[in-house]
Amino acid sequence: MRTSHVSWNLFGLGLPLLIAAVTVPHLLSALGGQRFGLLALAWGLIGYGGALDLGIGRATTQRIAALRDGHKEREIPDVLATATRLTLATGGVGMLLIALAAFAGAGRFVHAGEVPQTEIRSAILLLALALPMQAVSATYRGVNEAFLRFERITIVRVLLGAANFGLPYLIALRTNRVDLLIASLVVSRGLALVFYRLFALRCLTSLGSRGKYTGPVARQLFHFGGWFTVSSVVSPLLVQADRFFIAAILGAAAVTTYVIPYEVTVQTLILSSAVTTVAFPAISRLLHTDPEQAKRLFNRWLKRVLVVMVVGLTVLAMILPILLTVWLHKPADPASVAVGRILCIGVIANSMGAMYFALLHARGKTRVTAIVHLIEVPLYAGALVVLVKYFGVEGAAMAWALRMLFDTACLKVLSKEAV
Repeated sequence: MRTSHVSWNLFGLGLPLLIAAVTVPHLLSALGGQRFGLLALAWGLIGYGGALDLGIGRATTQRIAALRDGHKEREIPDVLATATRLTLATGGVGMLLIALAAFAGAGRFVHAGEVPQTEIRSAILLLALALPMQAVSATYRGVNEAFLRFERITIVRVLLGAANFGLPYLIALRTNRVDLLIASLVVSRGLALVFYRLFALRCLTSLGSRGKYTGPVARQLFHFGGWFTVSSVVSPLLVQADRFFIAAILGAAAVTTYVIPYEVTVQTLILSSAVTTVAFPAISRLLHTDPEQAKRLFNRWLKRVLVVMVVGLTVLAMILPILLTVWLHKPADPASVAVGRILCIGVIANSMGAMYFALLHARGKTRVTAIVHLIEVPLYAGALVVLVKYFGVEGAAMAWALRMLFDTACLKVLSKEAV
């Protein structure tokens, strides 16, 4: 596990944040609170679309990483072909479900009186198109991760990050129609899929074969991804649930008050994400060849991430009012500042939890993480309803931070036997 691999990932995750820092204030000013809130919901739903690979992308990374160190490299094309067909099917199902929800009037559950329901429905239908793209992209990205081609992933992430914020910004200069803003997100996901596929196929050039779908490989992938399926569906839902509860209880405008400090604080998790993306395939291989080295590798990076996150989030909590004022070109909303500071606590816990999560999955222990997430669902939903009702957006931040503390504590206990 090289530091350069982590650096590539950090660059790929960090540069889009700089683009967001420039464009988000202009988007907020051009769109207004309700329409920007709907755009934020769209970002969340598209992010959730990656979960529709049902763990197959993660299983692909682990399986190919293991095959690379053995004498079975010729099986890799079959793994990719099988995984691609599976994720295309699951993404297609998700697309149909979202489309049906749109026609059934799901847009009425979002309180955005300034936006016509026809516009909201068109936006939801466009979002449905992005879901299979996200699901299949996860598989192709997993191939690149297994081959440690992080520089290629970085290229796509930078382009996607630029499009994710830049295209809506350019459209907002001419119109504030939500469906047109969402259309730009769909186009960018389609282009990202093309690049992920191109880079993944380049990894397999030396193997010659294109691969084919096989039942045994599908069973192997589902064996790993079976319980991870639960996590891959539930975990992103838990991550994004706060803004949807806020929209339903307080209205779309309140989402903006919450999502601005949320993006500032939670995006600092790019550090732990950069580390865990590299650590997962590295630890997966070492657990088969040198378990002690795997343990030392994990502990070394866990300490590094903890120190950096504690120092960084402490400083961020202190300067948050100034940062929001400078960024948005107006005095920081006290509610947003409070939300951000509460979230800082949860972010530190989440960075640790992500490390334990990667360790458990490298060992193949997807069942235990899925059970933890299932336990969290009713607890978190109940906490959101109560805390948002009585404390507003600050209550949502409290619920989010408490869930992260609970999640990390559980994963730490369960990971003791992983190495």
